[in-house]
Amino acid sequence: MDNYQPATGRYDQMKDKYCGKSGLQLPLISLGLWHNFGSVDDFAVAADMIKYAFDHGITHFDLANNYGPVPGSAEANFGRILKENFHGYRDEMIISSKAGHDMWAGPYGGNSSRKNLMASIDKSLRRTGLEYFDIFYSHRYDGVTPVEETIQTLIDIVRQGKALYIGISKYPPRQARFAYEMMAKAGVPCLISQYRYSMFDRAVEAENLPLAAEYGSGFIAFSPLAQGLLTDRYLNGVPEGSRAARSSTFLQRSQVTPEKVEVARQLNEIARRRGQTLAEMALAWVLRDERMTSVIVGASSVNQLADNLQALNHLEFIAEELNEIEQILSSYKFLKRKTINREIFINALRFCA
Repeated sequence: MDNYQPATGRYDQMKDKYCGKSGLQLPLISLGLWHNFGSVDDFAVAADMIKYAFDHGITHFDLANNYGPVPGSAEANFGRILKENFHGYRDEMIISSKAGHDMWAGPYGGNSSRKNLMASIDKSLRRTGLEYFDIFYSHRYDGVTPVEETIQTLIDIVRQGKALYIGISKYPPRQARFAYEMMAKAGVPCLISQYRYSMFDRAVEAENLPLAAEYGSGFIAFSPLAQGLLTDRYLNGVPEGSRAARSSTFLQRSQVTPEKVEVARQLNEIARRRGQTLAEMALAWVLRDERMTSVIVGASSVNQLADNLQALNHLEFIAEELNEIEQILSSYKFLKRKTINREIFINALRFCA
């Protein structure tokens, strides 16, 4: 155990926002532990990022039972960081987790059945050393489990005191509406909805974002930097050591196309005129919508996290900037918004965060 003491001015700069129609506030920037906090990563670096985040007003930490690698290790490492550094500060944190992706062998180790979700939250609480999660999500609609079964389980999780609030992640619109209505009738409304959203992926604008607002749910975006494509990292090709160079499961070298690089370069010029990095502007752009509660950022270093936090210094856009961004984005086929049918939507989400 070290002698870490949280910064006394940790709430001076962060902006917070009420989550939907609830009384809970979340920081505009939340820290996701999808990557870089697993058993294969440097524990000291991970601990430094958590401490830096907390010192700068990031009070919301986003986990899932399968985050690592190996699956489960991000929760275990986070629990160790809490125990070694944050004794007495639990009530200043919002800690989220999720279940629904494949986690252990056999027919009960994945999907969104009552059997899986109840076992998953108990395992997650043990790994983190927590008595409860502030928010617990159904990580996905699996296309098999009846929504009624999944949502009733989430409601029961709250009633059992294992979570204070519940949310949904990556649900197609029809299933999301059913979930919102069922939760509301039970008196346990959906606190928050989590979806992929960035300049390069705007599918949620058509239905999911307005639907969440209709039911009073907050909205939080993951992958706002499109796995790094909306940073200066790929403006001149694929650098060695980058996620695309490693051909990771989540970003392939083939996805860094000349077309996307050209879009990023044009957007980078607008960011430069605004006095921001491309990453800072991309985060600000996601937060421009009043319906957006928070954005989840990932980081591999304290410096990268510090850069993301700089977005808070310039969140406003003038109309000319938004119009120019819209013109750039609408000029490219791969960015055009289109209706996604149910089967394509589900299949695309099966192995996502």
